Amino acid sequence: MMNAVTPFSTPIRLLSVAAEMFPFVKTGGLGDVVGSLPHALGPYGVEVTTLLPGYPAVMAALPARAPVMHHLDLLGHEATLWSAHVAGLDLLVLDVPALFDRPGNPYLAPEGQDWPDNGIRFAVLARMAADIAQGRTPHPRPDLVQAHDWQAGLTAAYLHHDHIRAEQGGQPVALRVPVIQTIHNLAFQGRFPAECLVEFGLPPEALSVEGCECYGAISFLKAGLYHADRITTVSPSYAQEIQTPEGGMGLDGLLRHRSDRLEGILNGISTDTWNPASDPAVHFPYMVGDTVGRAPNKRDLQAEFGLWADPDAFVVGVVSRLTAQKGIDLLADVTPRLLEGNTQLIVVGEGDREIERRLAGLQRQFPGRFACHLGYSESLGHRLPSAVDALLIPSRFEPCGLTQLGALRYGAVPVAARVGGLADTIVNANPAAIAQGAATGFLFTPVDGETLLATVVRARMLYRRNRRMWRQLQLTGAAYDVSWNEKAAHYVRLFAEMLGMDAGGRADSNVISLPSGRHGLREGRRRRIARRPPRLSRALVAPH
Repeated sequence: MMNAVTPFSTPIRLLSVAAEMFPFVKTGGLGDVVGSLPHALGPYGVEVTTLLPGYPAVMAALPARAPVMHHLDLLGHEATLWSAHVAGLDLLVLDVPALFDRPGNPYLAPEGQDWPDNGIRFAVLARMAADIAQGRTPHPRPDLVQAHDWQAGLTAAYLHHDHIRAEQGGQPVALRVPVIQTIHNLAFQGRFPAECLVEFGLPPEALSVEGCECYGAISFLKAGLYHADRITTVSPSYAQEIQTPEGGMGLDGLLRHRSDRLEGILNGISTDTWNPASDPAVHFPYMVGDTVGRAPNKRDLQAEFGLWADPDAFVVGVVSRLTAQKGIDLLADVTPRLLEGNTQLIVVGEGDREIERRLAGLQRQFPGRFACHLGYSESLGHRLPSAVDALLIPSRFEPCGLTQLGALRYGAVPVAARVGGLADTIVNANPAAIAQGAATGFLFTPVDGETLLATVVRARMLYRRNRRMWRQLQLTGAAYDVSWNEKAAHYVRLFAEMLGMDAGGRADSNVISLPSGRHGLREGRRRRIARRPPRLSRALVAPH
């Protein structure tokens, strides 16, 4: 357990830059994190403003908004920046109708293909973030910027090149606002053709190994990883995995090179949103830790999905993107055998069309035992953990994962691959952990179909033979702190370190001795933070 953290004595301003944010627009865990972290940081004196693209769903959620500025030429596009306060969240919304006013989800057309202009769509987002950070808009300058995933990755690159351009032109140079680049999923790197460099407003020298160049293309994420002052990802285990050739997705050399600036901070979930006693998605509310109170939800879910009405059936749920990364192809391979032993399986999600086709076929083949809902459903994402006996997460890699946190809190025992944040948040039910009362779920490795199947069978055997011990797994899991409390404190320590302050917001006497400004920031300290990373050998980012 970390020591208590004192809130900043003078609030600090954090600009969070992201492509999605719950409750306005969400395709996965990124949206949940971006939407819940500001609430957790507020009590520590961190004032978070989130910059979002003006998708139709976002614009519709802003009945009261104020114009900040109108831009006639933001990388060749007319744009309006709006400010709003909605659902307890401070927002800046970049309204560029030519780029964001379209159907589909934030990244995909209705047909399921990437929008062909995704590069410029998210370049303008990062460009606006850099302008805000440099005081080029009427909005107050932030003290820190947190850029989430590849969509915000060019933010640090724009700040770097703007700074160099100003120095070379003899213009006044303001202290560069420190940037944190946060990796939610390294698999998505935002790669675009090198010839887009001019369209993105970057100078020729940016297309180098010491910049955004990645295997002959432009990578938004690589630009952020290279130029950011600090790098975070969403679990300690994932921070280690991405520094290996197996987990680094071609960027492991760069991440090892910057390992002194990289750390993993676990995600949390909102315990107000995830509360089975008040969650509107839970048809029969119950208190956290009430294992008996879950029974009506199990009956209700079986009836809704057309499964056999059997209270003794071992009901397994999956809430996931239906992709190979999530291991759903492995699950489809072993489903006929998994359904033996009076097991029922419910899968909720959308994704790869071939995997969806296979799941639909399994539903026809095993009526009463297997059911699927093909499509994203926030409601079912909450209802399944309130009703199933076990929640299965067979991911090949998982940066953090949020479904296991909801499962723990709602009393569904997680059965998961031993990767990334799953390994950091689930205590495997081996004999020693069970004897100590520490176990909360089942972990398996290697991540293959046979091991997945064997682990589900192991969980089912415990459920069948020792309900008292099964309930103990549920109770121990429900007691695990899934909230943002400790994780937010970790971020606050990072912010204080980056700003040359102690965790209470006071100047750190070990690094600050000159006259201070708004937050007691010593210019030399800030200049050291903002220094250009050491020269990077091309060998560090060569393909493996």
